[in-house]
Amino acid sequence: MERRDLFTYFFKPKQKEVKEIIIRPPYFGDEFSFNKDCQNCEGICANFCQEKIIVIQDDKTPKIDFSFGGCTYCDECAKVCPLGVLSIENKSIIKATVKIENDKCMSWNNVMCFSCKDPCLEDAIKFNGIFRPTIDEEKCTSCGFCIGVCPSLAITVSEVKNNSKK
Repeated sequence: MERRDLFTYFFKPKQKEVKEIIIRPPYFGDEFSFNKDCQNCEGICANFCQEKIIVIQDDKTPKIDFSFGGCTYCDECAKVCPLGVLSIENKSIIKATVKIENDKCMSWNNVMCFSCKDPCLEDAIKFNGIFRPTIDEEKCTSCGFCIGVCPSLAITVSEVKNNSKK
């Protein structure tokens, strides 16, 4: 073992434990239904998702993967849910907070980039001048279209927020 290897062995930075955030489709009433009823389903909601962002996990419950795109709130997943876990009566915005990490954002680091602004359907991303994008939480529907297009992976789903009807 070289001296450098010995040094890095003892002084290597500790990795943060990252808890996976599971974002559910926007048409559910309670989390318990996923664990109970989705076990008896073949994941039809994922097949009918127009944007192909619903992924069926190993436990047979659906989650949204924003790396594939965003949610248009088209209602198709709720219309085809045979067990009523997803239903149009429960339609609301996605229970997530979308955040721009300024230290990773190219615009916040003086590089002209508007990748997140263009796909935002609600015009919720505002730029202060040419640089410094911010997300207007009042307008943001957490659709996720801005997440997968960010070239520096600066836009993340940071926490679950209260769900308000839209």
